[in-house]
Amino acid sequence: MNPILAFVVVMLVWTVSDFVAKKTHSLLSSLFVASIIFLVGFLTDIFPEDLLTSSSLLGLAGVVVGFIIVHLGTMISLDDFKKQWKTFVVGAATVFGIGLSLLLAGLIFGSRISGSAEEGYAQALDFIVAGTGSLSGGTISVLIVQEAALGIGLTSIAIFPVLIAALQGLVGFPLTSIILRKEAARLRDEYRAGTLEVPEAEDPAAVSSSRLPAALRTTPGTLFAVGVVVLVSLGINNLTDGILNTFVVALILGVTLRTVGVFPPSVLAGIDALGLMMIAIMILVFAPLATVQPEDVAALAFPLLLAFLFGVAGIAAFSALVGKLVGYSVPMSVAIGLTSLYGFPGTMILSQEAAKGAGETPEEVSAIEGQILPKMIVAGFSTVTITSVVVTSIIAGFIGG
Repeated sequence: MNPILAFVVVMLVWTVSDFVAKKTHSLLSSLFVASIIFLVGFLTDIFPEDLLTSSSLLGLAGVVVGFIIVHLGTMISLDDFKKQWKTFVVGAATVFGIGLSLLLAGLIFGSRISGSAEEGYAQALDFIVAGTGSLSGGTISVLIVQEAALGIGLTSIAIFPVLIAALQGLVGFPLTSIILRKEAARLRDEYRAGTLEVPEAEDPAAVSSSRLPAALRTTPGTLFAVGVVVLVSLGINNLTDGILNTFVVALILGVTLRTVGVFPPSVLAGIDALGLMMIAIMILVFAPLATVQPEDVAALAFPLLLAFLFGVAGIAAFSALVGKLVGYSVPMSVAIGLTSLYGFPGTMILSQEAAKGAGETPEEVSAIEGQILPKMIVAGFSTVTITSVVVTSIIAGFIGG
């Protein structure tokens, strides 16, 4: 497809999605609307399969996602990060909740999704393992499952997590949007009643201060400095064989460099490239939709339905229970759990949309976002990037067993 035409089409889709989100006060999130448009477009061949690739945004996204992760780290102070231990606990519990719920589904419906093991057909346990890894994790978890499945010739199990990864945003985005709206409305009412603990506003001098030399405070200079941090994160990932994930390291380095004053808060804010970079990484969310085939969905429709029904039930039950134990509201807890279905950048976009939808003044929006966004960012890493990868690595060995 012509690259310029592809770029224009993607911008049109995002413009329409953003317009609908604003008109519905984020009841229909921009991510959900865009997902529906892209899915329908790819399934009906209105959009060619190479649309996102041809737009060059997909390639750009692969480069800059680490930059945005560092930026997120500089949005959270070290004190804020320490305070989010409850969020990490809720997120981790969610992954185990998904696994137990899918195990229950396998016990109830196993005979309807299993075949003869001697014939190399996938068993219920295979779907449970693949569903747990893909529902709760991102690309790394999917790759772990695929490698294990293809290693013993289970093609259907290799396809299963890809379909879940492609479709789970269609479930996670609207559910999270609705739930976060309730949480945002609750926080708004607390703010108006004067009972909400609002984070202290950043000192303007502190925001603009940085130990970077003046030459590195320009747009290219800032991108160079942040790029070095991403390269260091990638190097640590490679040295540890992925045990310390690139994005986890990037987030921690972002928090650390803000704390010691090397980077200012929100390091990329104000540079000319941030807007385009954000749009580019959003394309990562929609990329799997281009490969969805109707026949694949039809063949695995029943296991997919069970995975989403029981998976979401497990998310809601475990996150609400553990969240209640650590003092979080039920909507906030369930929203934390639902981050396992999509991770970043949905965690940031949905938080910002919920705050803007509930707040009627800049102060209200800022207060609401200050409560929701740090929890959602940490939640995405605790579910998708950390717990899920660990759990998937352990249970992937059971495929074909």
